[in-house]
Amino acid sequence: MPKVLPKYLEPILQRHSPVAWLLPALMLASLAACKPQSAAPPGGMAGMPPAEVGVVSVTPRQVPITLEAPGRLQAVRTAEVRARVEGILERRTYREGSEVKAGAVLFRIDDRSLAANLASVRANLDKARAQALIAAQNLERMRSLAGSKAISKQELDQAVASGAQADAEVAAAKAAVTRAEIDLSHATVIAPISGRIGRALVSEGALVGKGEATPLASIEQYDPIWVNFSQSSAEFLNLREAQGKPAAAPVNLVLENGRVYPLPGKLLFSDLAVDPATGSVGLRAEFPNPDRSLLPGQFVTVRLPVAQAENAIVVPQRALQVTPQGQAVLLVGGDGKVESRPVKTAGLTGGDWIISEGLSGGEQVIVDGVQKARPGSQVNAVAAKP
Repeated sequence: MPKVLPKYLEPILQRHSPVAWLLPALMLASLAACKPQSAAPPGGMAGMPPAEVGVVSVTPRQVPITLEAPGRLQAVRTAEVRARVEGILERRTYREGSEVKAGAVLFRIDDRSLAANLASVRANLDKARAQALIAAQNLERMRSLAGSKAISKQELDQAVASGAQADAEVAAAKAAVTRAEIDLSHATVIAPISGRIGRALVSEGALVGKGEATPLASIEQYDPIWVNFSQSSAEFLNLREAQGKPAAAPVNLVLENGRVYPLPGKLLFSDLAVDPATGSVGLRAEFPNPDRSLLPGQFVTVRLPVAQAENAIVVPQRALQVTPQGQAVLLVGGDGKVESRPVKTAGLTGGDWIISEGLSGGEQVIVDGVQKARPGSQVNAVAAKP
């Protein structure tokens, strides 16, 4: 939009050429550009809203006190599959790492020599039976002759002994046949238990069973699965008392990555005596493992209920801070400002800390966004997500 010049300049513009009034016009434009502007709205750090933090309201309640103990997982049943007869391994019939059932065929060993041995001992059995038949007929004739005094008593005794010897040879031949049948059946290697089978330790074409029972594979049954751990004798006494109370919490498992195993377990047994070297008692717990996520040999942490705490103040583990001055939590006061409160803990309940000193109930404890909260700063408190 064109600017309107003052009236006192109009005579000058009428008397002079455009070149003569160009300079005054430029000066007026510059003055107009230097006119003070209105103040800018506040911005930057001063205009940012308060940081948002997640808080929980602590209230006294009854909770179980838990202890944590390191443990190691163990399969309920473990079986080593071995070659029990000598021969060439012909074929592996299972998929490594798969689930197998008891009685399933795993390996096949060349059984031709075993079958030939079985045929040989069966022939020996038939021969022994024939000899036993001859000995029995001879004994019968000898007894008839002995009645008429046609033979001596010594000859009769020899016939009786020959018949007994023939019967013994038949029994030995039968045992040899049974043994040969067992050896032939071992040429087909089957799973002794149900479970998950590992990799094959011997490949096809290898000679197995030469002088020893060659290991072929291992089967582990770990549904359910055991965890072995130990506790001091004093903690064991508290644990035994707690297990007798109906309100006692179940045994829980914490994995190596910090995740809590979703399925609770149960205590099975404890050792019969305290280890004099360590002063601890060995314990075992059992956990269901339907999806096979727990593997034998893993290190885990076992959470055990040992007592019940009345009117306890509980905060999540992530809310507790450890400083050079000790333990502390961050609170949001009624004015919305952050306050650091020193506290003391009295053990764990599940994944939370029990606060023995520093909190009385009703405080707003910061759980999420602790890194954004500084003592004395203004924050916007919202309910923390579970």
